Amino acid sequence: MRAMYICLCNAVTDSDIRRAVADGARTFAELQARTGCSDCCGCCESEARATLDAALAQVAFPLPLVTA
Repeated sequence: MRAMYICLCNAVTDSDIRRAVADGARTFAELQARTGCSDCCGCCESEARATLDAALAQVAFPLPLVTA
């Protein structure tokens, strides 16, 4: 699966945001400190927050493993 750029100014992808959450980021401020996301022009803030929220939801409630 290809990564989607969320923050063009700092080249932050959705994968980078998910990785930051996996590494312990829990707030938007922590995400900004780890990635630089949305600290320049701010155009990506709403998408960055949505991606952060989705990643946090997956950490809280991971999908069950499916076995065949």
